[in-house]
Amino acid sequence: MSDLWYSLPSLLQDVLKLALLLLPGLLVGAIALRGYAPWPLTRAILTRFRWSAVMFVALIAISVGMGIGLLAQERGLRRGTAQAADKFDLVVAAPGSELSVLFAAVYLQPSDMALLSGEVYDEIARNEKVAVAAPLAFGDSYGTSPLVGTTEAFARHLSDDKIEGRMWAEHHEAIAGAFVPLGIGDSFEPAHGIGEAAEDHAHEGEGLTVVGRMAPTGTSWDNALLVPVESVWEVHGLANGHAPEREEQIGPPFDPDYFPGTPAIVVHAEELWANYALRSEFTRDSETMAFFPGTVLANLYRVMGDVRQAMSVMALVTQVLVAASVLLGLFILSRLFRRQVALLRALGAPSRFVFAVVWSFGAVLLLAGAGLGLLTGLGTAALLSQVVTARTGILVTAPLGWAEIHFLAGFVSVTLILSLLPAALVLRQPVVDGLRA
Repeated sequence: MSDLWYSLPSLLQDVLKLALLLLPGLLVGAIALRGYAPWPLTRAILTRFRWSAVMFVALIAISVGMGIGLLAQERGLRRGTAQAADKFDLVVAAPGSELSVLFAAVYLQPSDMALLSGEVYDEIARNEKVAVAAPLAFGDSYGTSPLVGTTEAFARHLSDDKIEGRMWAEHHEAIAGAFVPLGIGDSFEPAHGIGEAAEDHAHEGEGLTVVGRMAPTGTSWDNALLVPVESVWEVHGLANGHAPEREEQIGPPFDPDYFPGTPAIVVHAEELWANYALRSEFTRDSETMAFFPGTVLANLYRVMGDVRQAMSVMALVTQVLVAASVLLGLFILSRLFRRQVALLRALGAPSRFVFAVVWSFGAVLLLAGAGLGLLTGLGTAALLSQVVTARTGILVTAPLGWAEIHFLAGFVSVTLILSLLPAALVLRQPVVDGLRA
C-alpha cells in the first residue's frame, strides 16, 4: 500500500490528504443536518448575539493565523537561505567550522577565520577545471553595508552579469548591491569593522566611488559593497597581490609572494562533476577544506528538522488547547440562547432539529474563524518575511502551501466534531429550566 502511495504524483497526494482530513468534518455535518434546514434560525441567533459571535470568530482567527503564519515562514526561510547559496558552488577555506565559513562567505556574517596562502590560491586558480576562483576579503563597512573585496569574475557570476553602470576599472571604485543606499557616482569612506564595532575614521582619506549597481540577487550581498580585493588589502597596509611593477593591476593572476591571504575562496566550475572532483582535491586535513554550501545547509536543515518535530509536538499541544478553548467557548455561547432553544423544544420542535440548530451555529463560527485565520496567517507570514528580509538581506517569501492547507483542514474537522458536544449538552437541559433562564 505504501508503494502505491509513493508512486502517486505529489499533487495528487496532497489533494488526497486534504480530502481525508476534511472527510470526518463533512460526515459529521451531513449526519447532523440530514433532513433539516436550520439556517434561517441559525442566522437569527447569529444576528441576535452578533458581538459575542464576532469576538469568538476573532479568537479562532488569531489562533489559526499564528499557526499558519509560522508554518509558512519556516518553509519560506528554508527556501530563501537555500536560494541565497545557489551561486556558491564550492567554498575552500582553512580547516575549521564549515558552518562559520558558510555564514561568513555566503551570508556575510562577521567571523574570525584563518587565511589561505597565495600558494594555495594559485594552485586552485590554475586548476584546469576551475572557471572562477574568487578570493574574498572582509573587515570594513559603510553604514550597515559590509565591504567585500573580490574579483570582477565573481561579481559578474553573482549578479548574472546584470550590472547597471559599469564594472570597476580602478582600485578606488566599487559596485553597490541592489539595496545599498548609494547611487552611481556617490563617494564614501569605508569604516574599519562591521556594525557597532566599526571605527568610522580608521580609513579617513581612503575614498571609494560607486560606478555600478548589481541587480537584486535575493541574498545578503544585496546590501554589500563589492570592491577589488586589492583595495581591501591596500587600505590595511598589505601587499595588493601583485609584484611592484604590476601594482596597478586589478584581478588575477595574483603573485603568490605578494598575496596577503584570504579567509575563503569561492570556486565555480562549468561542469557539475568538476565541482565534486575539486572538492576531493582540495580537502586536505592540515591545509584546506572544501565544501558545498548546499550540503552544509542540508545538514543544518536536518538538525532544524529535529527541532521542527519537537516544535510540531508543541504546536499540536497548543492546537489541542485551542480546540478545548473552542469547545468551552461553544458551551458558553450555547448558554446565551438557552431560552430560545428551550422555547423551540416547548413548541414541539424535534430534538434533532434543535441539535442541528446548535451545531450549525458553532460550525458557522468555526468556519468563519478558520477562513479569517487563513487570511490572518497569510498576512502574518508576509509581515514576518519582510522583517527577516530586512534583517538578513536574504529574500524570504512565504506563500500559502499544502502544509498550511492541511493544518487548516485538520483543525476544522477536529473542531466540527467537538461541536457535537455542546449541541448534545443543550438537549440534556430541562426545558423548564431553560424557559426560566
